[in-house]
Amino acid sequence: MSDPAVNLANVTVVLLSPRISENVGAAARAIRNMGMSRLLVVSPKKWEPNRAAMMATHGGLDLIRNLVIHDDLGEALAPFQYVVGTTARLGGHRIPFRDPARLARHLAPISQENEVAILFGPEDRGLENEDLRYCHALLNIPTRDFSSLNLAQAVLLVCWELARTGLPEPAPFVPRLAGRRELDRMYADLKKVLTRIGYINPQNPEHWMDNIRQFFNRLPFTAREVKVVMGFLRQMDWYATVGVQKENPCSSCDSEKKEESAPES
Repeated sequence: MSDPAVNLANVTVVLLSPRISENVGAAARAIRNMGMSRLLVVSPKKWEPNRAAMMATHGGLDLIRNLVIHDDLGEALAPFQYVVGTTARLGGHRIPFRDPARLARHLAPISQENEVAILFGPEDRGLENEDLRYCHALLNIPTRDFSSLNLAQAVLLVCWELARTGLPEPAPFVPRLAGRRELDRMYADLKKVLTRIGYINPQNPEHWMDNIRQFFNRLPFTAREVKVVMGFLRQMDWYATVGVQKENPCSSCDSEKKEESAPES
């Protein structure tokens, strides 16, 4: 049984004290990219909606136009039953989720009947200790050499994991495989050509053909690939019967000249 999907309609991204309006716009775009529709901003340092709208582009423009801005974090988080804070800091008595996918699986059942907030701190310092006291859980996005992520990048990563959790894997594309009739015709042409060019023994061709069939059956062939194989088999067959003569049409003349110029015994 697969994991339940996160109820995205009950998830809100909350940005605390963003310093750059363009980052808010880029975050709005990321939220929309992942099928989410809720954004709150608390105490922005300098709010320029036109700059935010440019980064939100068409997809996230409605979030900027309808944006609710709060002055107090506690007031902004009051309607939520579950709050997740993002942090780049490790240590202390709280152990954060270090895998956004694990967090998403954790939130899936909670989000069905509860309002969930994902809280992101300011770009320059992140969430302070007093901000983290509002959080039920913490998330640390693991990185390699540099721990600081751009605000919109972090929003996109988290929203992507929330959006894909619990969704069924898409069925792999399987093209039409070659039918038995197509394969048998290909093997017949292959045996004929390989016998003609001397690759297999004409006294016992099926012994060699069994090995070739075992090799080809591991692929397996699509209908289109069989057509390709039969195309170059026809070319090989043509070359084996006609091509050599066309390439050197005077080969018989050369042998006649040699006979004529040979000294009489």
